[in-house]
Amino acid sequence: MSHHFYSVGLADVPQWLLATPTRDSGESFDEPWMFVDGRILPDPGFLKARIAHPGTRRDFVFSSIEETPIVSEAVATIFKTLASGDVQLFPVSVEGASDPFFVVNATRVIDCIDEARCREVHHYAEDDPSPDYPGEYNWIYGLRIDPSKTEGAQAFRLKKFKVAFIVSEDVKNALEAVGNLGVSFERVTGLPST
Repeated sequence: MSHHFYSVGLADVPQWLLATPTRDSGESFDEPWMFVDGRILPDPGFLKARIAHPGTRRDFVFSSIEETPIVSEAVATIFKTLASGDVQLFPVSVEGASDPFFVVNATRVIDCIDEARCREVHHYAEDDPSPDYPGEYNWIYGLRIDPSKTEGAQAFRLKKFKVAFIVSEDVKNALEAVGNLGVSFERVTGLPST
């Protein structure tokens, strides 16, 4: 069993951009970032996502603002099969698409950043004008995690750096087998690249 993990990011490929999911009525959620906050959510009811910018349709994308993972049924099946204890899947109706899509909400947050192996880390300053993130990372270059602390998770967010969406190598390989992805994978285990 591999102990490699990957950060999933937006790929530099032609693709459509989907807006952050809203209620079926079109009303925004009070916390539009809730799908990337790493917590179990109550059923939000019917969701919809409009196309923010037309382009090549992909099976896995991030919404344009809050970077909510939105996936096709084939990709949702992978998460349901390989990471059922780590994610919630919420059906979302995508504008102009007749087939089902799903929001992937990673419900686990794990404290496993290996700061010493990261290329460069930036914390929010003590005097930062936004006091909402004390002690959290503003950004990390060359992210590295300690796989021994991942607690058997297959998909998760990182404590103090929830913007990162991490998947196991098994999940990555299964997603790549589906193809037509609007995301890329950067390995976050092992020695950092120079």
